[in-house]
Order: sequence, then structure tokens, then C-alpha cells
Amino acid sequence: MLSVSNISKSYGARVLFDDVSFSIVKGDRAALVGANGVGKSTLFDIILGLEESDSGTISLNRGTRLGFLPQEAGEADDRTVMEIAVGVTLEHSKLRRVLSELERAGQTDSEEYRAACARYKELGGYEMEPKAAKILKGLAFRESDFFKPVSALSGGWVMRSHIARLLVMEPDLLILDEPTNHLDLETLIWFQNYLRSYPGAVFVISHDRSFLNALLGSEGRGSIMEIRNSRLQRYRGNYDDYCRQRAEREAQQWAAYRNQQQQIATLQRFVDRFGAKATKASQAQSKLKQIERMELVEAPEGAEQQMHIEFPQPERSGQSVITLHSVHHAYGDLKVYSGIDLEIERGERIVFIGPNGAGKSTLLKLLAGVLPVQQGERRLGLKVSCGYYSQNRIDMLTPSNTVLEEAMSIPEPPLEVTVRTILGSFLFKDDDVFKKVSVLSGGEKSRLSLVKLLLSPPNLLLMDEPTIHLDIASCDVLIDALEQYQGTLVFISHDVNFIRRLAKKVLHIHAGHLTPYAGGYDYYLQKNQNLSERAGLVAGGTPLNARPEESTGNDELSRREQKRLATQQRIARANRKRELTMKVNRIEREIARLEEQHTQIVSQLEDPALYGDSAAVVSLNNEMRDVQSRLETLNQQWEEAATELSDFENE
Repeated sequence: MLSVSNISKSYGARVLFDDVSFSIVKGDRAALVGANGVGKSTLFDIILGLEESDSGTISLNRGTRLGFLPQEAGEADDRTVMEIAVGVTLEHSKLRRVLSELERAGQTDSEEYRAACARYKELGGYEMEPKAAKILKGLAFRESDFFKPVSALSGGWVMRSHIARLLVMEPDLLILDEPTNHLDLETLIWFQNYLRSYPGAVFVISHDRSFLNALLGSEGRGSIMEIRNSRLQRYRGNYDDYCRQRAEREAQQWAAYRNQQQQIATLQRFVDRFGAKATKASQAQSKLKQIERMELVEAPEGAEQQMHIEFPQPERSGQSVITLHSVHHAYGDLKVYSGIDLEIERGERIVFIGPNGAGKSTLLKLLAGVLPVQQGERRLGLKVSCGYYSQNRIDMLTPSNTVLEEAMSIPEPPLEVTVRTILGSFLFKDDDVFKKVSVLSGGEKSRLSLVKLLLSPPNLLLMDEPTIHLDIASCDVLIDALEQYQGTLVFISHDVNFIRRLAKKVLHIHAGHLTPYAGGYDYYLQKNQNLSERAGLVAGGTPLNARPEESTGNDELSRREQKRLATQQRIARANRKRELTMKVNRIEREIARLEEQHTQIVSQLEDPALYGDSAAVVSLNNEMRDVQSRLETLNQQWEEAATELSDFENE
């Protein structure tokens, strides 16, 4: 399908990649990874013909259709969501636009309208619209959003409409550059499941490990291609397989390199010792030629070193950091919270999880003071300084500053050498620190915002999706920094690895209710059986406002929609209560059965006639110990289940 042969690309003295070759066949699932700036997006541009390589060739099978999703969708125009979704070719797009304009003008009886309808039907446009509607719903659009102009939507929703266009088009090779950046968790789960069954090949750039593991799967179709030190290496399997294989490959290369160096040193010592002796000269020359004939094994280049950076630590706060008491919050008629209570103590590391639209970001903004408390009370504890890291972090930066100037602009900055070291850990190397903020990419601006926050951290850190736009290396540095952080951390994230490394407590948010779990993410999953690690992040039912966020105006649900959601929530609550009740009853029945069995065993052991049979006594004692152990476990399970049911009924 696609063959890339001996491609090289340089910018001046900087070599992005050299002699790169690979192929993609039908059904492949491939991911391109590597640090920022190694040339991943440039390689995509070369494949698409948007940029020329210095050497090498790109070959596509005849008739192969490519579909491409860039990182940014570009400027929004006045087309509707549906017009974009069915605009799989330029002609489709123009015809759909003509039909919409004539329908709005009431000219459905005109000759122009009939001709456009006939051509649109001939191209299969009407068959595409039901498919487009299904995909748009999967991407969390409502039917009422289909005919909104995309210019009225936020950038993330514009990107979703372009994802829909590609999925409707169903090209033979789907090329995606960071497709998950603008997707909420529920949509991301739908999207990755859709791609897994996609009939064509998928080639993606992504820094989301969980997404890559799910997409590449374990069926043998998946592979990771890493650009590193200007070379491309392909690994079969998903992202976890790639990490393991790369570590094994580097270990083998180090071993081969050391063994060869040891062999060369031994031969060279012989040459140096006996080269001048007539009796040994021929042997010395032979060993010298042996060295010269060797195909040298290279040491693994650029092996990433673990950076251990000491970030400044914040002032110690009081034990009670922040409290919300009987807090209410609503957007117009939509009530998000009604009388919630929450207290966060010093040193806690809490992740907010729940379905999209449940109010996670709203709660984080209430804690940060970004949203005023409409009713109730927000109290900060003693010596608490609060820092809020929102998804719109670009507002934290001054475009005219250089990267270094911006990092040094914090109150009481550390020494410049310290700042440059930390900038380097977030991939601002050498002359990169003299770039203007205005020319940085979205990912670079995110990294710079993090550097500023970590250089002067508050003792209460509130972070909303901090890993968006960060590559994997930057995510790892951020995790290392936050593991050192001695303040209180509250965050929202869809990165399972990030959550597992940092969260010590989970707060599940759904339908205005807060349910705390006194353990990390694995503990939460254990308490909510049958949830996958991704599904656990959005468990809880129908979201309150899972729909496109418009760039202007208030976003309020209609009363009919509110009633529908309320009905669904009542049904979900009734189903949950029934599940909990059945669980308690099932445990109680098993306890009753075992207690009856225990009574029978005791009765048998009390029978004097039994003591002539020592083997039977031993067997019954063993059986009784087993029953007692199972009873102890079941009684503990019953207590937990009964408490959960009681708490649920009292909510």
C-alpha cells in the first residue's frame, strides 16, 4: 500500500532523519513516536507530498486513497458540521453546500436544486449522511449540532467534525497526527474502538500510551516506529512491547559493543607488546589485520538518561488545605452541584474522575476560585497558596518574551543555570531558549507553562489535563517533578499512566455526587469490578452536558433534554441499587449456608463414636478451618457491601 525507501531530510546542518525505509500494508496499525523535533510531522508531510525529501522515494499502490488529520484544523469557516462530515471530496462538499443554501432559500423546486440532487445522489452523498450522523453521534455531537456552522464551535469540536469526515470517507490509509488531543475520555474510548475495527490501515502520531496500547492491540497487526538519532527502528507490538523490546535491544547492543571492545583491546595489547619482535612480528601483523577487518559494533547512541532535577518546594501549609461547605453551582437552569461538601488535607494527591460533563472541571475551578461560589462557602487553610493550571494555559505567557526570559519572569527566580537545566529537561535545548514565545508550538507553550509553575510552585496545585500536548519524555519529567512535590495535588487527567503514578486518592464525580475512594486508581478499579482501566475514568452514566461547547453564548440544556437526562439518571440509580441489593443478598445466602455447614461439622466432632477414626477427625478439622476462613472473608465482604448500599441509599 505505502512504501517509503531511503528517505533523508535535513535543515542546514541539522539532520532530521537519514536513509529511512519502511512499508505499510492493508490492515496495519502503526504508530510513529519520538521526542519533539525529531521530524515525525515532517515525515508525514513528505508522505503526503506537502514537503520534499532530500533523497529517497515514496510509492503508493495505484488507487490507494489517503486521509490525513493534522494537529490543528486551521481556521473555521461557515460550513456546517454535517457539510464537513460528508465533504469527503471537494465535489461532495460543494454540492452539499449548494443544496443547503437552496433549501434555506426555499428554492427546492428550482432546476439548479434538482440537478444538484441528482449529482449528489450519483456520488453516493445521500448514503453517506446516515453514516456521518452515526459517526458524529459517536464523537458526542447531538443531532441539533449537525447543522450548526463550525465557526460557532470551539477548536476541539471543529477537529471532531474533521475526524468524522475522514471516518465517513474511509480512506485506504488513515494518517493521524495527535488525534486524541481534543477528545474527552468517552469520545476517546469510542474513537479507539472504532479504529481497532477500521477496515483500512492506520498510521498515527500519538503520545498517549494507553491509546497506543489499545489501538495497536495484541493481534499482531500493530507496530511502533521510533525516530531516534536520525534513524528509524520498527518494533512489533503495542507501546508496552516497544518499551520492552527497545530495552532488550539496547542491552544486547551494549553487551556486543563491550565484548568487541574487550576483544580489540586484547588483540591490540598483543600487537603493542610483540610487534617489534622478529619472532612474533608476523603474528602481531595478523592480529592487527584482524582488528582492521572487524565490522565495528556501535555503542547505543543517545540512550536517554534519567534526569533527577531538584525543583523548589513550597511553604508548608496547615493540615486543612481547602474546604467547600454546602456549595451550590449551576449554569442557568442546569444544576451541577447542590450542597456538596469537600475537605482536602495537606499532602493529599487526588484525581477527579467521572463521565464527561459530570462537573470535574467545574469543581476544580470552584476550588481554585476561578468560579465564584454561588451559594455555600469556600475556605482556604492556613498559609495556603493556590495555583491553577487550566487547559487554556497559553494565557499564562507573554508572546514578546524569549523562552528563557519567560521562565525567569517568575517572582524570585533561581539562578539562570538552574532555569536552563530545567528548561532542558522539558526539551528546550541550546538556542531553543532564545526563541520568542510567539513562535512556539502549542506543545512547546504547554511545556513552558509547566516550567514556570514548577519553578515557583504553590502549596496547593490544581491541574486540569496537564499532559495534553506533551510528548512522552515531557510527561515523564512532569511525573518525576510532581513525585518530588511536597504540597497538595488535585488534578484531572485521562492519562492512565499519569494517574497511576501520582494519585493516592480517587474522587468519583457523577450527577452532582462526590464519592471518595481512599486509595489509588487500581484500588478504585478493584472496588468497581468489571471496569477496564480506560472505562473506569468515565464510569457513572450519561453525562450532564456532553455536547459541543460553543465559543460564544451560554450553553444550556433544553427542559426536554434535562427531563430525559433526569429519567436516565433515575433508571441508572435504580439499577445500581438493585445490583448492590442483590450482592448483599447473595453474600448473606452464602454465609447462611456455610454457618449451617459449620454447625454440622461441630455436631459430628462432638460425636464420641468418631474418635475411633483419627483420619476422619483430621479431615473434619481441616474442613472446619476452611469453612471458618471462608466465613471470615464473606463477613468482611458483607460489611463492605452493606455499607456501600447504605451509603448509596443515603445519598
